[in-house]
Amino acid sequence: MKILALHTEYIRFKPLKKALKNIADLTEKERKPSEVKDALAILTSVEKNDTDVNEVAKELVKNIKDIAEQVKAKNIVLYPYAHLSKNLASPDIAIKILETAEKELGKTKSLKVTRAPFGYYKEFELKVKGHPLSELSREISIDSSNSKKPEKEEYNPEEFLHEIKQSPLDTSKLKSNDHRIIGQQMELFLLNQSSPGMPYWLPNGTKIYNELIKFWREFHSKRGYEETITPLINKSSLYKISGHWTHYKENMFISKTDEGDYGLKAMNCPNAMVIFRSKTRSYKDLPLRLSDTDKLHRYELSGTLNGLLRVRSFQQDDSHNFITEDMIKSEYEDIFEICEKFYGVFKMDYSFRLGTRPKKFMGDKKLWDKAEKILKEVLIKSGKKFKIEEGDGAFYGPKVDILMKDSLGREWQMGTIQLDMQIPLRFKLKYIDKTGKEKTPIVIHRVIYGSLERFIGILLEHTNGRLPTWLAPIQVRVLSFTDKNTKYSKEVIKQLAEKIPNLRIDADFKSIPIPGKVKDAEIMRIPYIIVVGDKEEKEKNLAVRVKGDNKIQTLNINDFTMTLKEEIENKK
Repeated sequence: MKILALHTEYIRFKPLKKALKNIADLTEKERKPSEVKDALAILTSVEKNDTDVNEVAKELVKNIKDIAEQVKAKNIVLYPYAHLSKNLASPDIAIKILETAEKELGKTKSLKVTRAPFGYYKEFELKVKGHPLSELSREISIDSSNSKKPEKEEYNPEEFLHEIKQSPLDTSKLKSNDHRIIGQQMELFLLNQSSPGMPYWLPNGTKIYNELIKFWREFHSKRGYEETITPLINKSSLYKISGHWTHYKENMFISKTDEGDYGLKAMNCPNAMVIFRSKTRSYKDLPLRLSDTDKLHRYELSGTLNGLLRVRSFQQDDSHNFITEDMIKSEYEDIFEICEKFYGVFKMDYSFRLGTRPKKFMGDKKLWDKAEKILKEVLIKSGKKFKIEEGDGAFYGPKVDILMKDSLGREWQMGTIQLDMQIPLRFKLKYIDKTGKEKTPIVIHRVIYGSLERFIGILLEHTNGRLPTWLAPIQVRVLSFTDKNTKYSKEVIKQLAEKIPNLRIDADFKSIPIPGKVKDAEIMRIPYIIVVGDKEEKEKNLAVRVKGDNKIQTLNINDFTMTLKEEIENKK
């Protein structure tokens, strides 16, 4: 069984019609719209191997109670959701498990349980609270010592090759500027069933990826950030100390070895703590800003995957800033200034969301109050739009999320700036203060891009794929009008490449009419399209089509080079 637990402000649903013929009719009461506020919605997919109804239901109840206790939820909604698995159990088994779980949960007086109808198409709406534990996925399986050993998994190469054959993208429900459509047109990435939720970056997409990382490194190295590279796999003990093994184990890829459990890195902070405590630190070393842009992996249920916006493998521009209590305000001011300058390059609008102390928190209340007061002051000073979500902070400290919208107007969290007063205590981090005494530092976890995958997805939708020239995978394409213009076209390419090192330039010398070549270049959203014909060859000029404009500009190669070089260097 797979479940997705969503801690919501509310969930509303209404049965519309039967999805399965043999499902019993609903009563008049069951057909009415339902709304449950402050609900823990448990989206469930019962699978074929969930044959022991009572044991599976018992384990489901155990998991629900555990999550409900963590998020302090009293209202439970059991919601059948077939999209989390492709290996579904029969309706009879699924209904029995859900009915049994409902009955068992109902025995707990502090919980109020609602079960949505099984086997019906339903319209539903919910609002997720957005705190760190508001979205949790779990896989429930029953191990029995008396059960037969599982049969060896059958491997059919033909079936697998058919499964991973690149299927045409279904665009019927997508907007024209959806990043999945643009990514296919521009040949940026593949989403393939050989590794669900883990994009294949094609050469064009890899160029964008690398340019973004290059820009990030240049930008942050000037501001006192030092980059590190840390292990991709760590012992479970490290995650137990940090607390992630308790809260996020279900979302991690685990490997069992003869040395015990290892976890594929799902977050960078535990490794940053190891580096900090590797030597004696002084107050003079602070702020210490350690960054890490490694790949991270998190197990997201298949039904929640969404192009580049929700993936299982992603690169995150993490930094962990170790500071003293007196540095909170100045460090946040510096980070907000970085956000303004950094996002300003991309001309992308964003807003902030401040999450304050939750009911279940760790640490000193006075320090929480002080930190929240400082963050509010810094947010007001920044001049950016922000909203306050009471109780939405992490259990270890208040946080500020950076929000952007996609092509459908949905709000996504991009970066985050989290004040952590607890993980340094867990790792017993110390620095020597001015008086020679040991003190515990405070850590700011901060991410600006968020995940590069999500950032690229949102950026593609905001620009409709017309990326700024410095970021475009192909910056210039030269088209020969006829075959006899090919020689001079190659000379143009050579001159431009010599004048602008690392210019991303290519050519289209196919023997097809020029409108077809222009159309191909436009689909690729190439900023500058140069057409070389007899006239251009004779006059030694360039006919330039600029960023989708139908108007052709006639420029000599030196003027064009100066314009293009300035545009790339100034990140336009």
